[in-house]
Amino acid sequence: MLSCSPESRAMKGKFQRGKVVTVSIGHFSHDVYTSFLAPVLPLLIDKLGVSLAMAGFLDVVRKVPALFNPLLGLLADRTDVKYFVILTPAVSSVAMSLLGMAPTYFILLVLLFVTGISSTLFHIPSPVMIRNLAGNRTGTGMSYYMFGGELARSVGPLLITAAISLWGLEGSYRVMPFGIAASVVLYFKLRNIKPIHREESRPGDKSIGETLRNLLPFFIAVGGFLLFRAAMKSALTFYLPTYLTGQGNSLWIANASLSVMQFSGALGTFGSGHIADKISHKKVLILSGFLTPVAMLAFIYADNMLVFPLLFILGLLLFASGPVMLALVQETNTRRPAFVNSIYMFISFGVSSLMVLFVGILGDSFGLEITFKVSAVFAFLSPVFLFMLPAKKTEK
Repeated sequence: MLSCSPESRAMKGKFQRGKVVTVSIGHFSHDVYTSFLAPVLPLLIDKLGVSLAMAGFLDVVRKVPALFNPLLGLLADRTDVKYFVILTPAVSSVAMSLLGMAPTYFILLVLLFVTGISSTLFHIPSPVMIRNLAGNRTGTGMSYYMFGGELARSVGPLLITAAISLWGLEGSYRVMPFGIAASVVLYFKLRNIKPIHREESRPGDKSIGETLRNLLPFFIAVGGFLLFRAAMKSALTFYLPTYLTGQGNSLWIANASLSVMQFSGALGTFGSGHIADKISHKKVLILSGFLTPVAMLAFIYADNMLVFPLLFILGLLLFASGPVMLALVQETNTRRPAFVNSIYMFISFGVSSLMVLFVGILGDSFGLEITFKVSAVFAFLSPVFLFMLPAKKTEK
């Protein structure tokens, strides 16, 4: 393999704020479109007559390409993948902007599968780019990166709701040009970033199998944390507008509620990485793990006047774990950072896909209110797995 360029070695350890912000803007540009599904879900359910379980399967199909994360991770460790980051906002904007025009459930599945491929191609290399650009401030770099994504998920519901209000569900394709324009801008901003390859292979480097065995305890702990938290996160991020409209709220109120939670989540991701760099990654995750289900139960039982304040608090806690978890993954010090990140993304997307379908099935059987309560109770078990995190090791 090619080694890092002299410029890359010279910049090692330095926080390159401008480039970190550029990649984070790319994250925003991409994820603002992938956040359209939950806000339009109540309308798609009415239009196509699908059940909650079938609605949940839409998100599963969107995440199926994550099964190929490990292969893409190996590719990302060997090639210059900045063009994935450049092109995918345009691809995702086209596919997601056409959801309202889909005449059948099958066409929805096709559009979401294309979006899933695009999303996978974006999210595998971009955290590795951040890792290399953030120097010794990985948590801070991931906070910038996650802030872009969570801010997108707060803007996205308002953007698509405004588009539907102006042009109707089938006219929402008109927001497509913004994503295409974002890719054009990203091309001019990122095209001169030098390729960042992993260092030359050396005698004694661990094989892929050895890398996985070495990190197995880490991924078991991470996987357990994600698993017991996933039902709660799926309920809040995917089914919240459906839950609120089912309680008699308007689509604007329901999607505004989602935006409030996602916006506070953006603030939470921005702050948690800074805090984790100063104290402890594990402490931040444990606090988030225990306090988030408490806030969710408070939201479920709250009066209408308290819904927005509680969703704000809930967003801060729910998304605080994102950049901290990414920082933990990127600080495993493996010589295959993109591959290790791909394994984490594989677990994360796989768990969330199963849980979003599980929540839909429970919602069909018992109603979303009971499902929300059950999801919150399960989440209390997630921090237990953090005590299983092994001591940090370096791959030689």
